[in-house]
Amino acid sequence: MLDVAKPTILIVEDEEAQRLILQHNLEEAGYEVISAADGEIGSELIKDYEPDVIVLDWMMPRLSGVELCRQIKSSSSTKNTPVIMLSARSEEVDRIRGLEIGADDYISKPFSIKELLARIKGQLRRVREAAVAEKLSFEDIELDMETYRVKRSGENIKLGPIEFKLLATFLERPRKVWSRDALLDRVWGRDIYVDTRTVDVHIGRLRRALCKNGAEDLIRTVRGAGYALG
Repeated sequence: MLDVAKPTILIVEDEEAQRLILQHNLEEAGYEVISAADGEIGSELIKDYEPDVIVLDWMMPRLSGVELCRQIKSSSSTKNTPVIMLSARSEEVDRIRGLEIGADDYISKPFSIKELLARIKGQLRRVREAAVAEKLSFEDIELDMETYRVKRSGENIKLGPIEFKLLATFLERPRKVWSRDALLDRVWGRDIYVDTRTVDVHIGRLRRALCKNGAEDLIRTVRGAGYALG
């Protein structure tokens, strides 16, 4: 089950030892990690899991990292997903080529895990504020990711774990319209079957908690599309 507080990192690396080391260290750092041994499998995992960051080896069998990166950046659904290229190639021309095909960052092997973690965190700052921020806010609502506390106009709001994750998702992208399916994937996870009507139930609970004492309802229902905050 994917956790809204844990960004998902996809590793596409054909060297098994390297792949396992990366996966272990990223999981220890608090990330959800999925991995693939070649570009074709990686391409399928991107469709299935919509990772927040892709760590991609340059040279791989079947579908190379260069070609997979090109596909990622040419697709409207994944073009904004950060791609960090890994390569044994250290020549400047190779680094430039990697960036020219759309890679957001490039690391030459061998590299330190600390360096990779820093690069991943930097990319996450661009695409998922909730992944790196300790506090999120919108209007008079404040959410603390570290203490799991929510306040509205300075008053503490009690939320269940699902309602907390829903609110964190909304606060991550205020005014973005989230479909019920997208909320299911982000909050419940793709490996859990939950009826879409369950989303409506928990949105109702979140609304009641936030609107306690007659406060304005900031959660907007978009007919036929989903929900948005603001």
